[in-house]
Amino acid sequence: MRFGGVSFAPPPLCRSGGGPEGGGALQEDGGQSGAAAAPRPPRDREVSVATAAAARAMAAVSGYFFLEVLILAAGAALWYLLEVSEPFPVPQGGFFCRDPAFGRPYPGPPGASRAPPALVYGLVTAVPALTMVLGELLGPLGRCRGGPAPPPLWGRSCGAPLRRLLRYLGVFSFGLLATAIFALAGQLTTAAPAPHFLSVCRPNYSALGCSPPAAPPPPAASSSSGCSAAPAPPAAPPPPFVPPGAELCAGERPLVAAARRTFPCKEAALGAYAGAYGGLYVTLAWRGGGSRLAKPAAALAFAAPPFLLGALRVAEHRNHWGDVVAGFVCGGAIAAFLVLCVVGSFQSPAEGGGAPRAPPELPPPQQRPLEELGLTQGHRPDFPAVT
Repeated sequence: MRFGGVSFAPPPLCRSGGGPEGGGALQEDGGQSGAAAAPRPPRDREVSVATAAAARAMAAVSGYFFLEVLILAAGAALWYLLEVSEPFPVPQGGFFCRDPAFGRPYPGPPGASRAPPALVYGLVTAVPALTMVLGELLGPLGRCRGGPAPPPLWGRSCGAPLRRLLRYLGVFSFGLLATAIFALAGQLTTAAPAPHFLSVCRPNYSALGCSPPAAPPPPAASSSSGCSAAPAPPAAPPPPFVPPGAELCAGERPLVAAARRTFPCKEAALGAYAGAYGGLYVTLAWRGGGSRLAKPAAALAFAAPPFLLGALRVAEHRNHWGDVVAGFVCGGAIAAFLVLCVVGSFQSPAEGGGAPRAPPELPPPQQRPLEELGLTQGHRPDFPAVT
């Protein structure tokens, strides 16, 4: 290029084209400088770190799961041992001769009851479990599949419902075994007689030194004269106490052994545990859905069957009221402990991908019209001084 008789060439950086000395070299230099300014770790290193973290998490979860399964298996074995056998000698307590508290008629085998054990065990296991299955899996089903959102009944997102369900069911199963173990251990320790104990024991009263039942006193004769009535006969002496011994009962040994295992009532304890656990789940995990009577009605529906079961056990002369109340206390205490201290009142924030909720934003402060007018009048613009 000639200009004014002088020839000169443009600088290399200004040449067009993508050659090695053109703009391509400039772009390459710019890319190298950007990479040097912001270094990035290699891709394979990120993948290896993520894989190692996932492997450690999986190993920890597998270890905890194996430990929990082992605890449940040990509890089931202990329950079976206490249910079908007597691992330690049961104390043989005495009784009073012809005690009316233990002289009720024999109501028959447990299967002849209006609430047989198979029905009781099935209900206390299935009803709370089905309630938790419906609550954790079918509650957020509409939101998970993209359909219309269900009514605000459950109050949780649809993240990891299966994990929560397995956790709640595992804790419920452990509590059910613990309640049965506590009740059976109490029965084997106290050996309290049932209301029909003397009917199945059939003791030999004459050999034990018990006097025959006294005849009822004759009715007092009324006198037409003004003389005072005859004095009342003396009260009968209290029945003698039969001390514990080896051969007090002549009845069948299985029936006598079953009649000595009533305190606390195992059926009442299991019913109270299932009712309390299910009622607390409904109360703490459900939302009202716009109704103030939905949760109380569901909770009372869980509380009513255990009470009716205890009343039926007393009406059939299978347990005393003290046995039933002790069972209620045992089952309710275990359910309250597990719900409040183990599963955290069925609250699991930010679990399984559910992000924690942001705090609600407060509305901006609003000023009153009079205050705004006062602020407007009180604001005076600053004008430059005129000299």
